[in-house]
Amino acid sequence: MEQRISLITLAVDDMDRAASFYEALGWARVDSPDGVIAFDLIGQTLGLYPKAALADELGMDVADIGGFSGVTFAHNLRSKEEVAPFLNRVRDAGGKILKEAQDVFWGGHHGYFADPDGHVWEIAHNPFSGLGENGEFQWNGVAP
Repeated sequence: MEQRISLITLAVDDMDRAASFYEALGWARVDSPDGVIAFDLIGQTLGLYPKAALADELGMDVADIGGFSGVTFAHNLRSKEEVAPFLNRVRDAGGKILKEAQDVFWGGHHGYFADPDGHVWEIAHNPFSGLGENGEFQWNGVAP
């Protein structure tokens, strides 16, 4: 298996509400088939899919999908000073701030939020893993 994730699918209760939230954060939809809302990322796509449809597809009860599962998504920013304003944008868009922007023991700066469906995101600046010119991230930084 190649070391990449192609598609991240988030099960959501209300497709329009979820799409509006991510659009308020600055993301743009791409054309996709009915029943899926997609946002192309750098190297991946984030898909929004109705929770009930995903449960049906998996043969699960809809009540078994959702809640915090121990998985977080991270969005790294270019500077420490960008973290708090981004979390304010999340708050204004209807997200729930779980941890306000603050310094981290390892030398970074971050905060956490939950989107309207409870998916948890970290917003961070890692001074040891600079982003590439297109915003791409790698653990040890992107070579210039």
